[in-house]
Amino acid sequence: MIYLPLLAFIAGVLITAQTSLNTQLGQLLKSPLLATGIAFTSSLAFTLCLVVFFIKQYPSPAIIKSVPLYLWFSGGLLSAIGVALFYWLIPQMGAGAMISCAMYGQIILALLAGHYGWFNLPEKPLTLQTIVGCISLIIGVWLINRH
Repeated sequence: MIYLPLLAFIAGVLITAQTSLNTQLGQLLKSPLLATGIAFTSSLAFTLCLVVFFIKQYPSPAIIKSVPLYLWFSGGLLSAIGVALFYWLIPQMGAGAMISCAMYGQIILALLAGHYGWFNLPEKPLTLQTIVGCISLIIGVWLINRH
């Protein structure tokens, strides 16, 4: 299980690298929204290749019908808005400031969602340690972003 934090770290590095590259694409095209569309189109192509090679058994029609309609689209909508905001905000704020503020938002929502069991997540109550960690994060984001 020690490899899981390493994989999470790598995921963070990859996301930061892709936002930086796609921000540059948006600046060159003079359209963060167009860069978002291109990024999602290429992501779809790469993901479909992975699905073809790695998925051995697809869900049955009954399972597909059981998925609520909003789950088919809500994640994509939120991703498109979030990614487009990244591509637009990084040139305005800088990568460090933008990523640190975004990370803060992710952690706050993750802690609240875990505490209350939102999004059908397992409940994990907030502890003094997580609250102190959150306060430390707020201070860290402030230190990163103060001019």
